Amino acid sequence: MNDIKRTILWVVFGFSMVLLWDQWQIANGHPATFLPQAPKASSTVKSAPAAAPTAAASQANNGVPSSSAVGAAPAPAAAGSNLPPAPNSAAAAPAKELIEVTTDVLKLSFDAEGGTLVRAELLKQRDIVNKDINMVLLEQSKEHLYNAQTGLIGAAGVPNHKTAMKLVTPERALKDGADSLTLRFEAAGGDVKLAKTYVLRRGVYDIAVTHEATNTGAADITPQLYVQLIRDGNKPAGESSFYSTFTGPVVYSEAKKYQKVEFSDIEKNKADFEKMSPSGYVGMVQHYFFSAWLATDGAAHENFVRKIDTNLYAAGMILPFKAIAAGQAQKLDTKLYVGPQEEKNLEALAPGLELVKDYGYFTVLSKPLFWVIDQLHKMIGNWGWAIVAVVVLLKVVFYWFNAKAYQSMGKMKAINPKIMEMRERLKDKPQEIQKEMMRIYKEEKVNPMGGCLPIIIQIPVFIALYWVLLSSVEFRGAPWIMWIHDLSAPDPFFILPVLMTGSSLLQTWLNPTPPDPMQAKMMWIMPLMFSFMFFFFPAGLVLYWLTNNLLSITQQWVINKRLGVN
Repeated sequence: MNDIKRTILWVVFGFSMVLLWDQWQIANGHPATFLPQAPKASSTVKSAPAAAPTAAASQANNGVPSSSAVGAAPAPAAAGSNLPPAPNSAAAAPAKELIEVTTDVLKLSFDAEGGTLVRAELLKQRDIVNKDINMVLLEQSKEHLYNAQTGLIGAAGVPNHKTAMKLVTPERALKDGADSLTLRFEAAGGDVKLAKTYVLRRGVYDIAVTHEATNTGAADITPQLYVQLIRDGNKPAGESSFYSTFTGPVVYSEAKKYQKVEFSDIEKNKADFEKMSPSGYVGMVQHYFFSAWLATDGAAHENFVRKIDTNLYAAGMILPFKAIAAGQAQKLDTKLYVGPQEEKNLEALAPGLELVKDYGYFTVLSKPLFWVIDQLHKMIGNWGWAIVAVVVLLKVVFYWFNAKAYQSMGKMKAINPKIMEMRERLKDKPQEIQKEMMRIYKEEKVNPMGGCLPIIIQIPVFIALYWVLLSSVEFRGAPWIMWIHDLSAPDPFFILPVLMTGSSLLQTWLNPTPPDPMQAKMMWIMPLMFSFMFFFFPAGLVLYWLTNNLLSITQQWVINKRLGVN
């Protein structure tokens, strides 16, 4: 039994050291030593040259989505290719006519070229690096390219996201007392006129987007609408090196549910996702925030994820119009979401949209835990105290399990002097030590694993709570007390991590000392090693662990006192 415990201890410690060393290497700009990551693409954003017009279309399509190209790595445009035109280079983009509009939660900039959304500022969220400015999710700059584009394909000369458009509605801001703001862009191209209407509503981040195609020619046409998000492959600024979150495209369908697509898989042409779907969404996700195009009419559509250029990727969908007769018009409705991953709002917006909030493998436990924290927050009015309260509730739920574990630990500590004396007496007879130890355990009615099993049962719940606290945008900018002004940021004065370290050492002191001297040393070293990471963790996570430690120490101390153990 002792050998098993020693082996487990060394495995845990060794793996922890591997993780710590790798993250330290990454944080200092060096490649990971043991757990290599996919190579990061260059931060330079370039644009692919425009392809020549194909035989099927007189316009320069330079790749507008077709089923043959969906999910594939980019290749030179060939006759019949049907992918959206590549964006202009951010670094070399000329001065453009930008149209700025504002609601109570969003400040958006649209480019008159294509009516493209090129910048989205979230007025209720602060920047992760500079707390004095608002969070900017979509933008077009030398450092970062992230746009929402739409256009038509499938017929000669149809307008796309490179076509000049004109804003024909006068309002640029949501008026006091108004519930919505409507923007209508119009463009003519060949035998097709395109009108693009954005409806922004008060207090929400989803935007209703309607595309109306009018056939101004003499023959029937059957165009297709593409909606896409383009983004460079860089991680968001301020991303922590001590915990990893997903950045990249996602596809949701009823058939395969929520699918992440790594930028590295797109590079290798190994992207795996549902290509055709009657509903769902395609998005770009990062820590706390995301954007997504949502299909709203239930019509079957084609999903695509592809590489556009060096470190530049697109994710979107193609929606078919029915045949449009000469002189007739037809509409397609979609939604565009640009904002935070607020779980309770996303659930009501579209099926599966709340899954962009990444709980990993513990979603089944994390979702109800977040619901409990949210209910506590409604009652208490403070996210920090809601974290404390949920840990208290969990301690109540697991009181019996913890009591059993601490009673076993207390008994182990009580017989520890006898074990130490026996080990010293038989130090040259390891086999006899094992036999004598088992005899003492049986005589004293002590189960050496009794302190482990009840705690192991609780581990999935506490890992799930960890992911709740790591993933929830609700904690961004949320204060707790005095010096803690943002539960999603590290403690600025390291007070919580220091207290966390002290509590871990106190908890180690309360536990029985392992009879093996090496194990005893490791029991003191491990809390220090793990506590080191907490200096870089968000304050909300440290508060959760500190509260858990303090409650555990209290319960263990009471049990030890009842057992007469010092």
